[in-house]
Amino acid sequence: MANHKSAIKRIRSSEEKKQRNKYQHKTARTAMKKFFEINKKKEAAKELPHLNSMIDKLAKNNIIHYKKAANLKSNFAKHADGLKK
Repeated sequence: MANHKSAIKRIRSSEEKKQRNKYQHKTARTAMKKFFEINKKKEAAKELPHLNSMIDKLAKNNIIHYKKAANLKSNFAKHADGLKK
């Protein structure tokens, strides 16, 4: 166990960050799964900017790698373009 006051605070704050990152990542993954279940092009086009924004925020905060974010966004766009009206 940590002996210094600052080390104790660091443990506490890093645990809070871990929980927040875990929540944001899980929320984004759920949104991704729901997006791939969409079958209508209009619905997908409406949801795509929101999903891209989520992914960008995860990449900005280093929750996911920026190249993974680019790949995910590309896959979302490809899925949305391939849908029928």
